[in-house]
Amino acid sequence: MSITLSRNNRRTVTVLAVALLALFVPAESRAAAPDRLSQLQRDVDVLRDDGITGVTARLETPDGVRTVRSGVGDLTTGQPVAADGYLRIGSTTKTFVAAVLLQLAGEGKLSLDDTVDTWLPGLVRGHGNDGHRVTLRRLLQHTSGLPDYIGDVVPDLSAAGYRANRWTTYTSRQRVALAMKHQPSFAPGAGWEYSNTNYVVLGMVVEAVTGHSWEYEVRARILRPLRLTRTRTPGDWPFLPGPHARDYQQFEPGGAMTDTTVAYLPFDADADGSMISTAGDVNRFFTALMQGRLLAPAQLAEMRRTVEVPADRGFPSGTRDGLGLFWTPLSCGGGYWGHSGDGFGYLVWPATTSDGRTTVTVSLHSRPGDESTGARQIHDVTALVDHALCSARRSPTST
Repeated sequence: MSITLSRNNRRTVTVLAVALLALFVPAESRAAAPDRLSQLQRDVDVLRDDGITGVTARLETPDGVRTVRSGVGDLTTGQPVAADGYLRIGSTTKTFVAAVLLQLAGEGKLSLDDTVDTWLPGLVRGHGNDGHRVTLRRLLQHTSGLPDYIGDVVPDLSAAGYRANRWTTYTSRQRVALAMKHQPSFAPGAGWEYSNTNYVVLGMVVEAVTGHSWEYEVRARILRPLRLTRTRTPGDWPFLPGPHARDYQQFEPGGAMTDTTVAYLPFDADADGSMISTAGDVNRFFTALMQGRLLAPAQLAEMRRTVEVPADRGFPSGTRDGLGLFWTPLSCGGGYWGHSGDGFGYLVWPATTSDGRTTVTVSLHSRPGDESTGARQIHDVTALVDHALCSARRSPTST
C-alpha cells in the first residue's frame, strides 16, 4: 500500500524508532558465500542504525537460503524479530491481483484493452472521470489518471487518528466513490501517477468477470497451486497471526512511536493492499512468476512491458512500471522485478532477478515521521537489494 496521501499533498507516512538489538540467524539450507553473508548482515544492521526497530532480509539463491535480522520485534519485551514471521505486504498484493487479471486475459475471458465500463458500467464517473476511456491496462500500469482515494480515508494523520479510524470499513464501491469526488490527475494514457484506486477497481473487475471475489481467485489460481500456505487474504480481519514482529509508526518528527500492528482497515482491506504473507512465501511467489509458472509467455511479456516512472515520484532512479510489477536497475547491470508494499509502521520490499533464480525480500517493522529519514531508509533498502542480487550474480553457482 502506498500511503502518499495525494497529488497535491504528497506526504509519505513513515516511522523512526530506537533500535535495540542485532541478531544473526543461521542458514536454513546450504550456506551462502561468506562474503555475501557478511555484507547482508552489515546491510540490515545499517537499517537498524537508521532507526528501524526490526529488520529482516531473506535471500534465496542457487547456493541456498539465508535469513538475517537486526533490531527487535517488540520494543516492550525486546523479543527478536521472527525469522520468517507473518507480514503485512501492503501493495505487494497488487502483483497477485495483476497475475490473476493476466491469467484471465490469457484464457480469453477479458482483454486488457477492455474499458472499465465494459465490466462495471457507471462506476467511474464524475468530476471528469470517465470509465469509457479507462482501460484495464491503464489501471494495471497507473496510467489511468484516476485519483487516489487514500487521502479521503486518512482524515487525521496522528496516533489518535489511527486509533479512532482503524476499525472503519469501506466497500470497494465506497472507496471508488470517494476517489470520484476528485478530478483525474490527467487524461487516461497521458501520464503516470500511482493510485491505489486503480487496483480497487481491478478487484471489482475480477469479480464481474468470474463471479468470484478477487480473494477467491487469488487463492484458487496462485496460493493453492504454489502451496503458499502462509499467505492470507484477511479482508476486514485486522490482526496478524503469530509469529510476527510488532509494527511501529512515528506520526511526527521526534514524536512517540505508536504500535500500529493492528491493520488500518480504511486502506488495509482491499485489492490494493490487504494481503498477509511471509518473506518465504513472497519469495516463492515472485520466483514462480518470473519462471513462467503462473503466466503463459505472452502474458508474462505483457506484464514486463514497462513505462517510465517520472523521476519526482519517490521511486529509485531509473524505475519502470509494468503491469503490477516494477523494474529497478542494478549497479552491476540489468535490473530486478518486484513490488514493494507499505502502510502504517511497515514496509516490505521484494526483488527478484528476471530468471527468478535469485530473490530477496526485506521487511521493515517501523516507519519514521520525517521524510528525510524515510528517504535514507529507502536508499539503504535499495542498497541492500543491489548488494545481494549483484553478489549472487558473481557467485560461481549462480552462473
